[in-house]
Amino acid sequence: MNRRTIALRLALMAALFGFSTPSSAADAKPAKTPAASAQQQKDVVARVNGKPVYARELERVKKALLAGRPNQQIPSEHQKEFDKMALNQLTSAELLYQAGEKLDTKDIDKQVEAKMSQGKARFATTEEFQKAIAGLGMNESDLREYTRRDAVIANFVQQTFASKVTVSDEESRKFYDENQDKFKQSESVRASHILIGVDPKADPEIRKKAREKAEKLRKELAGGADFATLARENSTCPSSQQGGDLGFFPRGQMVPPFEQAAFSLKQGEVSDVVETQFGYHIIKQMGHKNAETVSYADAKARIVDYLKNQKVNSAITAYLDDARKTSKIETYLK
Repeated sequence: MNRRTIALRLALMAALFGFSTPSSAADAKPAKTPAASAQQQKDVVARVNGKPVYARELERVKKALLAGRPNQQIPSEHQKEFDKMALNQLTSAELLYQAGEKLDTKDIDKQVEAKMSQGKARFATTEEFQKAIAGLGMNESDLREYTRRDAVIANFVQQTFASKVTVSDEESRKFYDENQDKFKQSESVRASHILIGVDPKADPEIRKKAREKAEKLRKELAGGADFATLARENSTCPSSQQGGDLGFFPRGQMVPPFEQAAFSLKQGEVSDVVETQFGYHIIKQMGHKNAETVSYADAKARIVDYLKNQKVNSAITAYLDDARKTSKIETYLK
């Protein structure tokens, strides 16, 4: 649960369909929400069957939704539309939560603490964790309550919809046959690299020093130095944390000089220094995959999961359509 994941997780809780569906679900009930202050009552933006939805919750969801698209801004003329969309997600989540409260959610306290611990463990320090959630206008107590609500809703979705969904062999085979383009894999290579980054506008002397450093590292590799170690210690690419590993990529994804070198190497071979607009690279080819069509047998499990999710999402949408007809939902957005 890195910074972006926390934001997306909150957004998914509000967006309904990203809920996890734990296989176990005890008898503990969700914690009660403290009584609202007079100021909070002023900040109510909606009521769902009498339960208030506060402006602060709406702001959190909006932040979370935008956190998944850091370079996207909502134009002022679309702000009201965006607010309504976020509020609709919140009221839908509240409807599911109210339904979920009527069921037993097993071991909910253990579930919540386990998820909180997992989230914290992904940060180097407690301060970084606190800073990440503060960026969403939350504290640890707020996140714990959202996690608890998520568990209640996930249990409801699992018991009411997911546990009843099946996908037949005929359905999965039909999907495979009708979507062959989705199962074609281009030729790809797995490569690691060491990047000595330099601005393309840097003066010749700086570029010369960067190339000299790259050439020095190439000689160390020729002498038996460990590629991953040198990448961790010297590469300016974020992949340095993985020893320079970029994973598999097809043609057309990397800049031409890098791609040409990576695809021309044999597995285990290391390139000479390669210059791109990002600086100077030393590339090691780690693996190669030929172009192929994934077989039905290999794709079946993923197809079944995809079709199950589609059916669950459709069932939730239908449930919410009906729930809105029989529920009292008041919204106060201006």
